[in-house]
Amino acid sequence: MPTSLLFFRRPAGHAFGASVLSSTVLAAMLALIASSTTFAARAQAESQAAMDAKDATGAQLAAVIAGPQRSAANRARDPARHPGETLRFFGLTPGQTVIEIAPGGGWYTEILAPYLRESGKFYAAYEPADSTQDAASRQRFAKKLEASPETYGRTALGTMPSAGRGFIGIAPKGGADMVLTFRNIHNWIEAGDFDDMLRAFYAVLKPGGVLGVEEHRAPAGTSLARIIANGYVPEDFVIARARAAGFELAARSEINANPRDTKDHPNGVWSLPPTLRGGDVDRKKFEAIGESDRMTLRFVKPLR
Repeated sequence: MPTSLLFFRRPAGHAFGASVLSSTVLAAMLALIASSTTFAARAQAESQAAMDAKDATGAQLAAVIAGPQRSAANRARDPARHPGETLRFFGLTPGQTVIEIAPGGGWYTEILAPYLRESGKFYAAYEPADSTQDAASRQRFAKKLEASPETYGRTALGTMPSAGRGFIGIAPKGGADMVLTFRNIHNWIEAGDFDDMLRAFYAVLKPGGVLGVEEHRAPAGTSLARIIANGYVPEDFVIARARAAGFELAARSEINANPRDTKDHPNGVWSLPPTLRGGDVDRKKFEAIGESDRMTLRFVKPLR
Protein backbone atom coordinates (compact mmCIF):
# COMPACT_ATOMS: atom_id res chain seq x y z
CA MET A 1 0.00 0.00 0.00
CA PRO A 2 1.70 3.26 -1.04
CA THR A 3 2.14 5.91 1.64
CA SER A 4 0.73 9.38 0.98
CA LEU A 5 -0.10 12.55 2.89
CA LEU A 6 -3.60 12.76 4.35
CA PHE A 7 -5.43 16.10 4.21
CA PHE A 8 -8.63 16.89 6.08
CA ARG A 9 -10.82 19.94 5.43
CA ARG A 10 -12.41 21.64 8.38
CA PRO A 11 -16.12 22.09 7.71
CA ALA A 12 -17.40 25.69 8.11
CA GLY A 13 -18.68 26.41 11.59
CA HIS A 14 -17.07 23.36 13.21
CA ALA A 15 -14.21 23.30 15.61
CA PHE A 16 -11.06 21.67 14.22
CA GLY A 17 -10.92 19.01 16.91
CA ALA A 18 -14.33 17.66 15.89
CA SER A 19 -13.43 17.31 12.19
CA VAL A 20 -10.23 15.30 12.30
CA LEU A 21 -9.95 11.57 12.65
CA SER A 22 -9.60 10.36 16.18
CA SER A 23 -6.11 9.44 17.30
CA THR A 24 -7.20 5.78 17.52
CA VAL A 25 -8.30 5.64 13.85
CA LEU A 26 -5.20 7.50 12.72
CA ALA A 27 -2.97 5.13 14.63
CA ALA A 28 -4.72 2.16 13.04
CA MET A 29 -4.19 3.59 9.55
CA LEU A 30 -0.51 4.22 10.25
CA ALA A 31 -0.15 0.66 11.55
CA LEU A 32 -1.80 -0.65 8.37
CA ILE A 33 0.64 1.33 6.24
CA ALA A 34 3.59 0.00 8.23
CA SER A 35 2.26 -3.56 7.98
CA SER A 36 1.84 -3.25 4.22
CA THR A 37 5.35 -1.91 3.85
CA THR A 38 6.72 -4.79 5.93
CA PHE A 39 4.76 -7.32 3.86
CA ALA A 40 6.06 -5.86 0.60
CA ALA A 41 9.64 -5.93 1.90
CA ARG A 42 9.23 -9.55 3.02
CA ALA A 43 7.75 -10.56 -0.35
CA GLN A 44 10.60 -8.84 -2.16
CA ALA A 45 13.16 -10.61 0.02
CA GLU A 46 11.51 -13.99 -0.55
CA SER A 47 11.40 -13.36 -4.30
CA GLN A 48 15.08 -12.41 -4.31
CA ALA A 49 15.94 -15.53 -2.30
CA ALA A 50 14.09 -17.68 -4.82
CA MET A 51 15.95 -15.98 -7.67
CA ASP A 52 19.27 -16.47 -5.90
CA ALA A 53 18.48 -20.16 -5.38
CA LYS A 54 17.53 -20.52 -9.05
CA ASP A 55 20.76 -18.79 -10.10
CA ALA A 56 22.77 -21.06 -7.81
CA THR A 57 21.04 -24.12 -9.26
CA GLY A 58 21.74 -22.90 -12.78
CA ALA A 59 25.36 -22.20 -11.91
CA GLN A 60 25.76 -25.68 -10.41
CA LEU A 61 24.28 -27.28 -13.52
CA ALA A 62 26.48 -25.17 -15.80
CA ALA A 63 29.54 -26.23 -13.83
CA VAL A 64 28.65 -29.92 -14.24
CA ILE A 65 28.02 -29.47 -17.97
CA ALA A 66 31.46 -27.88 -18.29
CA GLY A 67 33.07 -30.55 -16.11
CA PRO A 68 35.97 -32.84 -17.06
CA GLN A 69 33.85 -36.00 -16.65
CA ARG A 70 32.23 -35.30 -20.03
CA SER A 71 33.91 -36.54 -23.19
CA ALA A 72 34.99 -34.07 -25.84
CA ALA A 73 32.72 -35.77 -28.36
CA ASN A 74 29.72 -35.33 -26.09
CA ARG A 75 30.49 -31.69 -25.34
CA ALA A 76 30.65 -31.05 -29.08
CA ARG A 77 26.93 -31.91 -29.28
CA ASP A 78 25.90 -29.24 -26.74
CA PRO A 79 25.02 -26.55 -29.32
CA ALA A 80 22.52 -28.97 -30.90
CA ARG A 81 21.14 -30.53 -27.70
CA HIS A 82 21.08 -27.58 -25.27
CA PRO A 83 21.44 -29.72 -22.13
CA GLY A 84 21.33 -26.87 -19.63
CA GLU A 85 18.23 -25.25 -21.09
CA THR A 86 16.53 -28.61 -21.57
CA LEU A 87 17.10 -29.82 -17.99
CA ARG A 88 16.04 -26.48 -16.53
CA PHE A 89 12.87 -26.62 -18.63
CA PHE A 90 12.10 -30.04 -17.17
CA GLY A 91 12.60 -28.56 -13.69
CA LEU A 92 15.72 -30.42 -12.58
CA THR A 93 16.98 -29.33 -9.15
CA PRO A 94 19.44 -30.78 -6.61
CA GLY A 95 18.00 -33.33 -4.22
CA GLN A 96 15.59 -34.91 -6.68
CA THR A 97 15.19 -38.57 -7.48
CA VAL A 98 15.58 -38.91 -11.25
CA ILE A 99 15.31 -41.89 -13.61
CA GLU A 100 16.88 -41.71 -17.05
CA ILE A 101 15.36 -44.17 -19.50
CA ALA A 102 17.57 -46.04 -21.99
CA PRO A 103 20.65 -43.85 -21.54
CA GLY A 104 22.56 -45.43 -24.45
CA GLY A 105 26.20 -44.44 -24.21
CA GLY A 106 25.47 -42.05 -21.34
CA TRP A 107 25.33 -38.65 -23.02
CA TYR A 108 22.97 -37.22 -20.41
CA THR A 109 24.25 -39.57 -17.72
CA GLU A 110 27.55 -37.66 -17.73
CA ILE A 111 25.54 -34.64 -16.55
CA LEU A 112 22.81 -36.15 -14.40
CA ALA A 113 24.93 -38.54 -12.32
CA PRO A 114 27.40 -35.97 -10.95
CA TYR A 115 24.71 -33.30 -10.60
CA LEU A 116 22.58 -35.53 -8.37
CA ARG A 117 25.45 -37.37 -6.67
CA GLU A 118 25.63 -35.46 -3.39
CA SER A 119 22.02 -34.55 -2.62
CA GLY A 120 19.79 -36.55 -4.95
CA LYS A 121 19.36 -40.03 -6.35
CA PHE A 122 20.00 -41.02 -9.95
CA TYR A 123 18.80 -44.21 -11.62
CA ALA A 124 19.80 -45.34 -15.09
CA ALA A 125 17.16 -47.67 -16.53
CA TYR A 126 18.64 -49.91 -19.21
CA GLU A 127 17.41 -52.83 -21.29
CA PRO A 128 17.48 -56.21 -19.49
CA ALA A 129 20.90 -57.79 -19.12
CA ASP A 130 19.70 -60.79 -21.15
CA SER A 131 18.41 -58.66 -24.01
CA THR A 132 19.77 -60.00 -27.28
CA GLN A 133 19.58 -56.54 -28.80
CA ASP A 134 21.24 -54.41 -26.12
CA ALA A 135 23.17 -56.78 -23.84
CA ALA A 136 26.54 -55.58 -25.16
CA SER A 137 25.48 -51.96 -24.90
CA ARG A 138 24.41 -52.43 -21.29
CA GLN A 139 27.77 -54.05 -20.48
CA ARG A 140 29.63 -51.10 -21.99
CA PHE A 141 27.49 -48.70 -19.99
CA ALA A 142 28.08 -50.65 -16.76
CA LYS A 143 31.84 -50.56 -17.38
CA LYS A 144 31.61 -46.80 -17.92
CA LEU A 145 30.02 -46.45 -14.48
CA GLU A 146 32.55 -48.76 -12.83
CA ALA A 147 35.53 -46.99 -14.39
CA SER A 148 34.73 -43.65 -12.71
CA PRO A 149 33.39 -44.26 -9.19
CA GLU A 150 34.12 -40.65 -8.26
CA THR A 151 31.46 -39.63 -10.78
CA TYR A 152 29.12 -42.63 -11.06
CA GLY A 153 29.69 -44.49 -7.79
CA ARG A 154 26.21 -43.63 -6.51
CA THR A 155 24.39 -44.27 -9.78
CA ALA A 156 21.91 -47.14 -9.56
CA LEU A 157 21.73 -49.23 -12.73
CA GLY A 158 18.31 -50.85 -13.03
CA THR A 159 16.16 -52.38 -15.74
CA MET A 160 13.54 -50.54 -17.71
CA PRO A 161 10.02 -51.90 -18.28
CA SER A 162 9.55 -54.53 -20.95
CA ALA A 163 7.06 -57.20 -21.95
CA GLY A 164 4.36 -55.69 -19.75
CA ARG A 165 6.44 -55.71 -16.56
CA GLY A 166 7.51 -52.68 -14.57
CA PHE A 167 10.93 -51.46 -13.52
CA ILE A 168 13.41 -53.85 -11.95
CA GLY A 169 15.80 -52.47 -9.34
CA ILE A 170 14.14 -49.07 -9.50
CA ALA A 171 11.51 -48.45 -6.84
CA PRO A 172 12.11 -45.09 -5.15
CA LYS A 173 10.40 -44.80 -1.78
CA GLY A 174 7.50 -42.43 -2.25
CA GLY A 175 8.07 -42.32 -5.99
CA ALA A 176 10.48 -40.54 -8.32
CA ASP A 177 10.48 -36.81 -8.91
CA MET A 178 11.36 -37.11 -12.58
CA VAL A 179 11.53 -39.61 -15.45
CA LEU A 180 13.51 -38.46 -18.48
CA THR A 181 13.62 -39.93 -21.97
CA PHE A 182 15.72 -38.59 -24.82
CA ARG A 183 15.03 -39.74 -28.40
CA ASN A 184 13.66 -43.17 -27.45
CA ILE A 185 9.96 -43.04 -28.28
CA HIS A 186 10.28 -44.03 -31.94
CA ASN A 187 11.93 -47.28 -30.81
CA TRP A 188 9.06 -48.08 -28.43
CA ILE A 189 6.50 -47.36 -31.13
CA GLU A 190 8.28 -49.78 -33.45
CA ALA A 191 8.38 -52.42 -30.69
CA GLY A 192 4.71 -51.86 -29.88
CA ASP A 193 5.24 -51.07 -26.20
CA PHE A 194 5.01 -47.27 -26.04
CA ASP A 195 1.77 -47.36 -24.01
CA ASP A 196 3.26 -49.92 -21.59
CA MET A 197 6.24 -47.63 -21.07
CA LEU A 198 4.05 -44.64 -20.32
CA ARG A 199 2.02 -46.59 -17.77
CA ALA A 200 5.22 -47.75 -16.06
CA PHE A 201 6.54 -44.18 -15.97
CA TYR A 202 3.25 -43.00 -14.46
CA ALA A 203 3.40 -45.71 -11.78
CA VAL A 204 6.99 -44.95 -10.69
CA LEU A 205 6.47 -41.18 -10.38
CA LYS A 206 5.16 -39.51 -7.25
CA PRO A 207 2.05 -37.30 -7.59
CA GLY A 208 3.26 -34.05 -9.11
CA GLY A 209 6.27 -35.82 -10.64
CA VAL A 210 7.53 -34.88 -14.10
CA LEU A 211 7.93 -36.90 -17.29
CA GLY A 212 10.41 -35.06 -19.51
CA VAL A 213 10.36 -35.98 -23.19
CA GLU A 214 12.67 -35.11 -26.07
CA GLU A 215 11.92 -36.79 -29.40
CA HIS A 216 12.46 -36.40 -33.15
CA ARG A 217 9.43 -34.50 -34.46
CA ALA A 218 7.39 -35.51 -37.50
CA PRO A 219 4.75 -33.44 -39.27
CA ALA A 220 1.24 -33.88 -37.90
CA GLY A 221 -0.59 -36.78 -39.48
CA THR A 222 2.51 -38.87 -40.23
CA SER A 223 1.49 -42.52 -40.57
CA LEU A 224 2.63 -45.26 -38.21
CA ALA A 225 4.52 -46.95 -41.03
CA ARG A 226 6.36 -43.71 -41.77
CA ILE A 227 7.19 -43.21 -38.08
CA ILE A 228 8.77 -46.64 -37.94
CA ALA A 229 10.63 -46.13 -41.20
CA ASN A 230 12.19 -42.74 -40.55
CA GLY A 231 12.23 -42.29 -36.75
CA TYR A 232 10.22 -39.06 -36.58
CA VAL A 233 7.10 -38.96 -34.38
CA PRO A 234 4.22 -36.44 -34.51
CA GLU A 235 4.05 -34.26 -31.41
CA ASP A 236 0.28 -34.55 -31.12
CA PHE A 237 0.60 -38.36 -31.13
CA VAL A 238 2.98 -38.29 -28.15
CA ILE A 239 0.73 -35.89 -26.26
CA ALA A 240 -2.38 -37.99 -26.91
CA ARG A 241 -0.73 -41.22 -25.74
CA ALA A 242 0.71 -39.57 -22.61
CA ARG A 243 -2.70 -38.15 -21.73
CA ALA A 244 -4.27 -41.58 -22.23
CA ALA A 245 -1.78 -42.92 -19.66
CA GLY A 246 -2.94 -40.29 -17.15
CA PHE A 247 -0.39 -37.52 -17.64
CA GLU A 248 -1.18 -33.83 -18.04
CA LEU A 249 0.79 -31.70 -20.51
CA ALA A 250 2.43 -28.96 -18.45
CA ALA A 251 4.51 -27.17 -21.09
CA ARG A 252 6.11 -27.36 -24.53
CA SER A 253 9.42 -25.84 -25.55
CA GLU A 254 11.16 -25.11 -28.84
CA ILE A 255 14.60 -25.38 -27.22
CA ASN A 256 15.54 -28.27 -29.49
CA ALA A 257 13.73 -27.19 -32.64
CA ASN A 258 15.67 -27.22 -35.93
CA PRO A 259 13.85 -25.53 -38.85
CA ARG A 260 16.61 -26.69 -41.24
CA ASP A 261 15.50 -30.30 -40.84
CA THR A 262 13.22 -31.19 -43.80
CA LYS A 263 12.53 -34.69 -42.38
CA ASP A 264 12.60 -36.34 -45.81
CA HIS A 265 16.06 -37.91 -45.77
CA PRO A 266 16.92 -41.23 -47.46
CA ASN A 267 17.92 -42.86 -44.16
CA GLY A 268 15.36 -41.07 -42.05
CA VAL A 269 16.57 -39.28 -38.95
CA TRP A 270 19.71 -41.43 -39.05
CA SER A 271 20.89 -39.54 -42.14
CA LEU A 272 21.68 -36.64 -39.79
CA PRO A 273 24.43 -36.21 -37.20
CA PRO A 274 25.58 -37.87 -35.11
CA THR A 275 24.71 -41.11 -36.95
CA LEU A 276 25.30 -40.02 -40.57
CA ARG A 277 24.20 -43.43 -41.81
CA GLY A 278 24.77 -42.50 -45.45
CA GLY A 279 28.51 -42.21 -44.92
CA ASP A 280 30.10 -39.74 -47.31
CA VAL A 281 27.01 -39.44 -49.51
CA ASP A 282 25.73 -35.86 -49.02
CA ARG A 283 27.64 -35.76 -45.75
CA LYS A 284 28.28 -32.01 -45.88
CA LYS A 285 24.61 -31.39 -46.61
CA PHE A 286 23.50 -33.36 -43.56
CA GLU A 287 26.17 -31.85 -41.34
CA ALA A 288 24.94 -28.40 -42.40
CA ILE A 289 21.40 -29.36 -41.36
CA GLY A 290 22.62 -30.56 -37.98
CA GLU A 291 20.74 -32.80 -35.58
CA SER A 292 17.02 -33.44 -35.97
CA ASP A 293 14.11 -31.14 -35.26
CA ARG A 294 12.85 -32.21 -31.82
CA MET A 295 9.87 -31.71 -29.59
CA THR A 296 10.60 -31.01 -25.92
CA LEU A 297 7.64 -31.68 -23.64
CA ARG A 298 7.05 -31.61 -19.89
CA PHE A 299 4.25 -33.80 -18.56
CA VAL A 300 3.07 -34.01 -14.94
CA LYS A 301 1.43 -36.79 -12.97
CA PRO A 302 -1.61 -35.12 -11.40
CA LEU A 303 -1.65 -34.56 -7.65
CA ARG A 304 -5.09 -36.11 -7.29
